[in-house]
Amino acid sequence: MSGLGTLLEAGRAAHQAIMLDTVRLVRPGADVYNPATGSTTQPDARTLYEGPARVKPFRAMSEEVESGERAVVLRRYEVSLPWSALPVGGDRVVPGDQVLVTASPDQRLPALVLWVTSVAESATATAWRISVEDRS
Repeated sequence: MSGLGTLLEAGRAAHQAIMLDTVRLVRPGADVYNPATGSTTQPDARTLYEGPARVKPFRAMSEEVESGERAVVLRRYEVSLPWSALPVGGDRVVPGDQVLVTASPDQRLPALVLWVTSVAESATATAWRISVEDRS
């Protein structure tokens, strides 16, 4: 293995060691309303990845925007997945996909729904980085 390959392998192992959160990366489906329960579901939603991750704020910034008639605060995060992680079925992750935080040592993160805004891929990265935002 080359010197760069050895460094990347060590960096990827170190980065994965700090992935203390667990996430589910989901491709949302079409909304289907169930009049019997009064709820809306997405029966054709697909899980693209589930496992360890690192969820961290992206430059402690938030932005207030209008969504419909309601003010929404956008908080940006970066989600790092293991560099070797591949989406189920070979699909590419695209804006509009969702990252659901299912577990974290930070008790404020579980149940957080984050929306993918962009994806960074690189052969020399130590993790697969996904830019997301919280639209609450």
